[in-house]
Amino acid sequence: MSDAWVAAGPDAGALRRAHEVFTSGGQVRLPPVRPLVAESWRRSARARVSPDGAACVELADDELADHRAGHPLSAAMPVIRELMGTYAADGEHLLAVCDAAGRMLWVEGHPGTLRRARAMNFVAGARWSESVAGTNAPGTAIAVDRPVQVFSAEHFQRPVQAWTCAAAPVHDPRTGRLLGAVDITGGDRLAHPHSLAFVQAVARAAESQLALLAPPAAERPRLAALGRDEAALVVAGRRLRLSRRHSEILVVLAHRPEGVGGEELLTLLYEDESVTPVTLRAEMSRLRGLLGPELLRSRPYRLAGEVDADFTAVDRRLGSGAVSAALADYAGPLLPASRAPGVVRLRERLAARLRAALVDRGDAALLADWTYSAWGEDDVEMWRALSEVVPASGRAPVLARLRALDEELSSGATGLQRGAPHTRR
Repeated sequence: MSDAWVAAGPDAGALRRAHEVFTSGGQVRLPPVRPLVAESWRRSARARVSPDGAACVELADDELADHRAGHPLSAAMPVIRELMGTYAADGEHLLAVCDAAGRMLWVEGHPGTLRRARAMNFVAGARWSESVAGTNAPGTAIAVDRPVQVFSAEHFQRPVQAWTCAAAPVHDPRTGRLLGAVDITGGDRLAHPHSLAFVQAVARAAESQLALLAPPAAERPRLAALGRDEAALVVAGRRLRLSRRHSEILVVLAHRPEGVGGEELLTLLYEDESVTPVTLRAEMSRLRGLLGPELLRSRPYRLAGEVDADFTAVDRRLGSGAVSAALADYAGPLLPASRAPGVVRLRERLAARLRAALVDRGDAALLADWTYSAWGEDDVEMWRALSEVVPASGRAPVLARLRALDEELSSGATGLQRGAPHTRR
């Protein structure tokens, strides 16, 4: 079975047998298990989720009330209830909304279904992240940052296997930060493509509502520094061309909004320890002339107000667990030609975080996006990670590329050693 739902629906009996095989011996049968579900089972097993366990309640009533009141999704609940409430009640389903950690903020719907759901702790305040509750629609939707439908024995924990659920992530419309997910949970009648499309539409409506309610704000400067040797800055409608040194300065200051003293900034920008503060002051004077004193401040050196930088956006997405969105926004290494110590550290840290997240996710499609990119084509470790998860039908070219890289590495001629970064100017 593909990731798309077929008209006849999944074979529940075959899924239960496949689930027993996996939980007893770690082998996944493809089919009947979909690749998305198989990868989720593997993550659940690595997280030591018990197949016979249950979700845990983390937020007591007082904590839950405070968390709801302060959560951005509270502003979208009127729209979510309007779109889902009647559908859930009439169909004997439940609507649920969780935060980015998988904690249920609201679980509402048919009274009888609510009572049955309590037996598996599908209640407000309980945590249904994949690392705690195993494969389930809201938890897995957050883990992979995409809409997900989970049927019957596709659930990792047996107490949940009588249920079907569909969930879609919700993001902050301004920053793209993952806020949580909306979910519809019920019986076998939800095992239909329309359920997934419905909950995805609700998630988009929630994001639109949040965008409408957001207070108007002046457009912030935008800095693009990924995959290019010279950064691009858009400020007050102007697109500024930056030199390499000015690019490095803005990257460091965007990363350090609290500001950086002159002596520290020298060490972050210059490999040569003989460079004097006079050189730095002259460079900062030229940059201030380009940007204007209203944007660049001194004592300490800092940017006035927030700057939307592409590399910090990728870092935020990784921090929220939105790995696929982080990879989509990653246009390449940060100022790849820069040798400024501060930039080099940021570049290596961001790439390492993203690579580790991709390996941990174990998603063949995401790993392939990295290895087939200009910056990942010589990345032996990532090709090796891809070879371990790619389906058999696509393994041959991956193994061939890995053998070629191993041969190049043994002869000392990999692209990384040749020092040929792929950049845009």
